[in-house]
Amino acid sequence: MSTTDDPRLEAARRALETALEAGDPAPPLAELAEIAGLSAWHFQRRFTAEFGLSPKRYALARRTRILADGLARGRDVERAVAEAGFGSSSRVYGRAGMLGMTPGRLRRGGAGETVRHALGQTRLGLMLLAATDVGVCSVEFGDRPDELLEGLRRRFPKAVIEPGGEREIMLLEAVVRAVEDGSGAEGLPLDLRGTAFQLEVWRALRDIRPGERLSYSELAARLGRPGSARAVARACASNPAAVTVPCHRVVGVDGSLTGYRWGLARKKALLEKEEETEETAATPGPKEHI
Repeated sequence: MSTTDDPRLEAARRALETALEAGDPAPPLAELAEIAGLSAWHFQRRFTAEFGLSPKRYALARRTRILADGLARGRDVERAVAEAGFGSSSRVYGRAGMLGMTPGRLRRGGAGETVRHALGQTRLGLMLLAATDVGVCSVEFGDRPDELLEGLRRRFPKAVIEPGGEREIMLLEAVVRAVEDGSGAEGLPLDLRGTAFQLEVWRALRDIRPGERLSYSELAARLGRPGSARAVARACASNPAAVTVPCHRVVGVDGSLTGYRWGLARKKALLEKEEETEETAATPGPKEHI
């Protein structure tokens, strides 16, 4: 999980994680607040703003990740559920969307899944798109095909990785068109894996129109989480699907480009092309004379 520059919040977060990793119940809110030297109300607000989740939801997300790790190491479901601090496996299935897959699939470490990829050239460099049977799971810019493929294998170490067919080529062509003409590619089917908060941010990113820019604080406000701009920025930075999840449309409060995991030059080029496309679409054509 994420860390913070605030040593008081970090001490409370570590106390929470230590308890959960030992299989113990999460410390009460008042106890965590005391560790941070804050009132319970202020601690709840500060913690949520910093990490994007309330202490209760953070604990649930951490338990879920402990469960995922246990299943990936080959634990049987009931044992992994118990070690993660869940009362029963039935409670877990209701929250499986946070894992991106069911406990049974996680126990196999993703084995049995097939991830198909297609590689193409854009004006901003090479692009590798990968998809499961459900939808696009990765879109990466890069400079070398071997590095892009190696990165995909690291993300899906137990999946079958193979070249794609007509479907993957069509998906790639749609994203390449979005890069070339600034049209956007938010309508493609996705199969992304992340925490509940990351998925929430990535869904919100897809609602930002081509040519529109939001600051991290404005995106946080759209999510109903004012004050969580830093947590939103971290979720944007972990986006695994360039262009299809348009994190490039989020900028600093002063309009500066801030960070982009595929390079600021690419972010600048994507935004400029989208603005150009929007301006062209808004410019009326010549009048026809009868």
